[in-house]
Formats: sequence, C-alpha cells, structure tokens
Amino acid sequence: MLSPEFSGRSVLVLERLQRLYPALIDLSLGRLEALLGKLDHPERKLPPVIHVAGTNGKGSTCAHLRAIAEAAGLSVHATTSPHLVDVTERFRVAGRLVTEAHLVATLERIEHVNAGAPITVFEVLTACAFLLFSETPADLAIIEVGLGGRYDATNLLAGPAACAIASLSMDHEGFLGNTLAGIAREKAGIIKPGSPIVTGRHQPEALAEIVAEADRQQAPLLLRDRDWTIERTTNAAQPLRYQDRHGVVDLPLPGLDGPHQIDNAGLAIAALRASGLALPEHAFAGIAQATWPARMQRLTGRLATTLPPGWELWLDGGHNPGAGLALAATLDGWSDRPVHLLVGMKQSKDPAGFLAPLLTHAETVWAVSEPGQHLALPVEAIVASSGGVARPGPTVVQALSSLFETPRPPGRVLICGSLYLAGEVLKLDGWVPD
Repeated sequence: MLSPEFSGRSVLVLERLQRLYPALIDLSLGRLEALLGKLDHPERKLPPVIHVAGTNGKGSTCAHLRAIAEAAGLSVHATTSPHLVDVTERFRVAGRLVTEAHLVATLERIEHVNAGAPITVFEVLTACAFLLFSETPADLAIIEVGLGGRYDATNLLAGPAACAIASLSMDHEGFLGNTLAGIAREKAGIIKPGSPIVTGRHQPEALAEIVAEADRQQAPLLLRDRDWTIERTTNAAQPLRYQDRHGVVDLPLPGLDGPHQIDNAGLAIAALRASGLALPEHAFAGIAQATWPARMQRLTGRLATTLPPGWELWLDGGHNPGAGLALAATLDGWSDRPVHLLVGMKQSKDPAGFLAPLLTHAETVWAVSEPGQHLALPVEAIVASSGGVARPGPTVVQALSSLFETPRPPGRVLICGSLYLAGEVLKLDGWVPD
C-alpha cells in the first residue's frame, strides 16, 4: 500500500507504479539506470549540479543554497525529500514549485516509457526531477540525496559541480549499517572523480571515511576549520564571518532558527564557492532569506491561534539522536520561557536516543500520534522511552487542550520527532507550500 504521505492526482500514477515493485526502499541503481536510458538520459542534460547528502541538515543546506543562488539572480532547480503535505513540494523548477498538471503529465510519460518494468516510487520521483530539470533552462540544480548516498537513486549524476555532506548521525541503520563509520562510508559514495567535496565538522571515524573516499576519487576535499570557517562575531549588524581561500564575507544570521543552521549556511556557502559559479559577494547574505518547513518553524496558522495569548508554537521534523542534540542546543537559548514538548515518532526510529538530550529542557512532555501519521510509533512506546516522563496526548489537539487545562505562564510549545507528524501538523495549521 502506498504511504499516505502522497496526495493529489499524482497519487493515482504513483499507486499504479508502486504495484510494479512494492518495496518502498531498495538501494540499487540498475532499475533507474535502465529507465533513464529509455528517457534519453535527462540526468546528463542538467545545468551545474550541487549534490547534498547527510543525516541531518541536508534539506536546510539545500534551502540555503537556493536562497543564496536566487539572491545572486540565478534561476534554480531544486529537488528535496520527503515532502510534508503534497508531492509537488519535491520539485522546484526554475524557482517555482511544479504544478500538479505538469507533474502528472511528466509521471505519465515516465510510466509509459517504463512499460511495466519493476521500479520503486522514489526512483520514479528521481527520474521525474531529472526530466523536469532537463527540459527547463536554469543556472543551477540542487539535488538532495534521498537515503544514504552510494546507492541512492540521485547518485546516477555524473560530474556535479560540487558535493556536500552535512551532519552525520545514526539513522536508517537497517539500510546503511549500525556504525557511524559505515553510515559515513555510504554518504561519501556521492563523491565523484574530480568534483569538489565540502564537509562540515564530523566525528573522527566518520571524517576518516570521507577523506578516504575523496582520496580514492581524487576529489578536492574542503574541510571546515581547515579550508573554510564560519563563526559568530560581535558585529550586531553582521554577526557571522565566513572565510576561505577566496576571502572573508561578513553575513547576517540565517533565516532558519537554531545554532546548527550556522553550520548548514556555512556548508552551502563553501559548496557554492567550490562549484566555480561566479556569485557576487552580496548574494551570500541570502542566507537570511532561507526558509524550510518543519525545521524550527514558527507556526502562525489555525493551530497556533488556539494557544493562549503570549504563547508560541514551533515545529521541527528532526527524528534521530543527532537531531535531538541539535534541538537541545536551540532550547538552551530558550531559557526565558518554559518549554513544552509534543513528541511523535516513526516506528523504526530511536525514541530514547532522540529524547535523552531534550527532557531536561522541558517543563512538560507529551507523547502524540496523529490518525494520519504514517507508521507512527505508539504513544505508549514514547512514554516508556522517556522513562515515564512523557504523558499521553494522545493527539496534538488533545495534548494542547490538556496542557492548557492548568493556568501557566506564557511559554513555547515545540512539536517534534517525525517529518510524518510534521506533515499532519502543517495540515492542522493550514500551511500551504509556495
């Protein structure tokens, strides 16, 4: 059965295609290679590409890449995953989200050319991105890896202008291995001969795998703290300073909230400067305009208006131990108000590892599971993983209602733990992608 994350008319085509190969994930490249050959290799007809992998932060890095490039006046394609509310979110063609009609027409072309051959849904969506991007002129294509790297469908790209590897953490162990070194080895599989590879800070065992793969591919490797830096300064107007061999750039803070977004913004700048694209220095201030739903997103719609005056409602889709640490660093800066967590997770995740760094920051914790949430972990399992600290919601609306039964000083509510939960919450809030 197709995951309920898919919606719109395109779901009918995707449902038909999924019956050809029911596995949601199968990390291999042969099926898509054959399909792309039948489509006359659209992946070879793209503008300069920046390919982004990582466990946490790759989507935010892509958002910063796009914001900078568009601030420079470039026309930008971007494909990211997963989507939160509608599948069209995955495809930004020359700066605009693909229309439902254009997407359906492209999917139906792929279905016809595929002619009943086995293919996964993600492989079809990747082929769709390549086809859409090959048929519309643009100056840059930003391609986010779906899962892993080496055998991810997006890795059929040849000769990207630059590759980037964002923060690494334990996640998807069933597909990528149960050690950080093994996961890094899979992520480093996106490195291509001669293409610059940019990384942020990594644990030594992870960095060793990236360095080894870059050496094998004879790819120029640009490391944070050796080849590039980004740091806070005391300049109130431009509180960030980025520096590499090209020089120094003073910058505003990123538009995305959280100290970890400084790392992602720096990674994006380093990748763009390594790519060979000529960008004016002022364009890098575009990081202040970056947006990315469900990444420390302040909600202001229907759901947010149910909170009492003075309260704030936030949403983050982070769902693994690394994301928990990043969120905890953000909550360190929220000491001016009480924090209340609503946590819902996917069945295959590590709830105890995610929750451990967060529990000490929260006045209350609520375990939730939305009716439409794909593969939701039972509320009871989240409560158990919290050591009994969390209370059953059991839904977001019910948890908020219970929270406000007791008069409390104004605080912040953070809903977190799953991108699938984030999608359901965005629907409740009335969010519309643009």
